[in-house]
Amino acid sequence: MSKNIYLTTAIPYVNGAPHIGHACDYLLADVYARYQQQKGNTVRFQAGTDEHGNKIFKKATENGQKVEEYVAENSKKFQDFIKKLGVEYTDFIRTTDKDHESRVQKIWQKLESHIYKDSYEGWYCEGCERFVTQNEYDENQGICPDHQKPYERLEEENYYLRISDFKDRIKTAIEKDELKILPEFRKKEMLRLLEDTPDVSISRPKKQLSWGVAVPGDETQVMYVWMDALSNYITVLGYPDKDISDFWPADLQIVGKDILRFHSIIWPAMLLGLGLPLPKVLLSHGFVLTNGAKMSKSLGNVVDPLEVLDKYGLPAFRYYFLRHADTFADADFTWEKYDAAYNNELANDLGNLVQRLATLCKKNQVKGLKYQPASDPIYEKYMDELYFSKAFDYIWEKVQAINKRIDEERPWELAKQDPERAVAVLKSLVEDLLEVANLLVPFLPDVAAKIQTLFTAGEILPPETPLFPKN
Repeated sequence: MSKNIYLTTAIPYVNGAPHIGHACDYLLADVYARYQQQKGNTVRFQAGTDEHGNKIFKKATENGQKVEEYVAENSKKFQDFIKKLGVEYTDFIRTTDKDHESRVQKIWQKLESHIYKDSYEGWYCEGCERFVTQNEYDENQGICPDHQKPYERLEEENYYLRISDFKDRIKTAIEKDELKILPEFRKKEMLRLLEDTPDVSISRPKKQLSWGVAVPGDETQVMYVWMDALSNYITVLGYPDKDISDFWPADLQIVGKDILRFHSIIWPAMLLGLGLPLPKVLLSHGFVLTNGAKMSKSLGNVVDPLEVLDKYGLPAFRYYFLRHADTFADADFTWEKYDAAYNNELANDLGNLVQRLATLCKKNQVKGLKYQPASDPIYEKYMDELYFSKAFDYIWEKVQAINKRIDEERPWELAKQDPERAVAVLKSLVEDLLEVANLLVPFLPDVAAKIQTLFTAGEILPPETPLFPKN
């Protein structure tokens, strides 16, 4: 029976260009969406951009642009990037959309019984756009580990969301997997963080933060990033103006590990305050490192995903970052590893296999086969557990097994002695390859479609150009 599926990706801050971490969000979501569509389910897939805050306002000013022009230009960069990745979302939201802004104000009003105003004096990281506790300040010796900049000392009056109202319910939901956090070890980490989480600042004085959504009923305050940004997952569905129960709660929310804490503590608190169910699964992926080091402009080791895409094309990009980047752990990128994966695996294991098998079919007059997809319990188990890189490894074992079968059964020699038997062997090999193509649909949709067309059309003809040409 068909189901409604809703999945979300974190909305990136538009003060910089898309990076490889963003690509991981989009690719993992795209795999899940395509897998669910293959199962006959109706999928809504959200993407968007986070466009308020001081960093954006400062950057626009430095560039000599109106902030509205700056965010529109950078939001388009992300939309173009998503398209280049072959990712197909159904909903795109910008936090500067008027509908979003008005809905966020209504959400604030619905949460007012859990909101209070208080003065704050303490430490703040502008890069993270969050306040940090004295303990965190001491542990990091006064310097943000993510941005390598000293924390600022601030004293100001803000509105706070009373996280303490929801801690017990959030704890129970995480422990019982009602809010499932993947990978499992992150669950324990989030429960530890939850214990020490204070009430959260959800506004800044307008004199400190002018570019944002106004707090309803208080013209001196502007909503702080997390209240504004996190709400996007439900405002894009129409909340609170519309009933969103057809798609909420989300089946899967995909985030980087650096923002999991906000999605597993502040976001559930907001939802509980609104009387809405919690998302079913939060999947946090790791960082993409280069030569074992975190990418940073200061180290000069940032890899531009557009350069990687331009050099080898889309299938190679999707292949590397969906198979060689473990779904739940940090991954490592080097051009050497990327070259090896392209040449030895993608071009050789699969590209040569398609060329070789199509050539043998043509020589032996094997016609295109009618193929009916079959279920594969092992593959489905990995996919349902959201361990996409393991599912891709499993597919690749099947690719290598077909290559091994060709070498062992030697249909070109068999054709000389027993042509009928050779045709039967080739048809069996084609069926195995079509099974692989079916499993590849969520990962390499264009490649899967080419293989399916090639081996199910009337006459099987070898591709005139390589399946994986370098650009």
